[in-house]
Amino acid sequence: AELGLNEHHQNEVINYMRFARFKRGLCLRTVDSCFQDLKDSRLVEETFTVDEVTDMLDGLRTVVHSEVESELINTTYTNVLLLRQLFSQAEKWYLKLQTDVSELENRELLEQVAEFEKSEFTSSSKKVDTDLIKPKLAPLNEGGSELLNKTVACLQEENEKLKTRLKTIETQATAALDEKSKLEKSLKDLQMIQGDQKVN
Repeated sequence: AELGLNEHHQNEVINYMRFARFKRGLCLRTVDSCFQDLKDSRLVEETFTVDEVTDMLDGLRTVVHSEVESELINTTYTNVLLLRQLFSQAEKWYLKLQTDVSELENRELLEQVAEFEKSEFTSSSKKVDTDLIKPKLAPLNEGGSELLNKTVACLQEENEKLKTRLKTIETQATAALDEKSKLEKSLKDLQMIQGDQKVN
């Protein structure tokens, strides 16, 4: 499964998904512990009244609600920080990126991402070994310098081409001036000869 990105950006997505999967696992373990705590602390008797069960479920709901809300808020803030990194890099190059929030609920695209995650994280151990030997990506703040170096190299190459072209034009201009001087001299010589002939 592919996301339609180049290799560098796809690896960045994989790194983010690895981080998100780790956070998701922590959240699920926290929810599991909420239920386990209830079992350990409240389920000590053989029978319970309706009020006691209701009280336990209400307490559990409050704890789980708080944990899930906290994690959702944290996920939102994490995504904002990720967007901030991307936008900051773009602004260094005077780019204005746009997002389409409606695409975030596109079921087809979400399923595509799910397939991508499945193919990347549930493959054989051989796939994992391949991932381990992939070269590390350059830090975010070095990405701009790489692009700048490429731009400078491109401009230098273009500059050399222009210099070569200028030399060619200068050579042609010099040759044209020499030719003009020769023609002018020939014309003067011819005029002098014609003048002498008239005098004679």
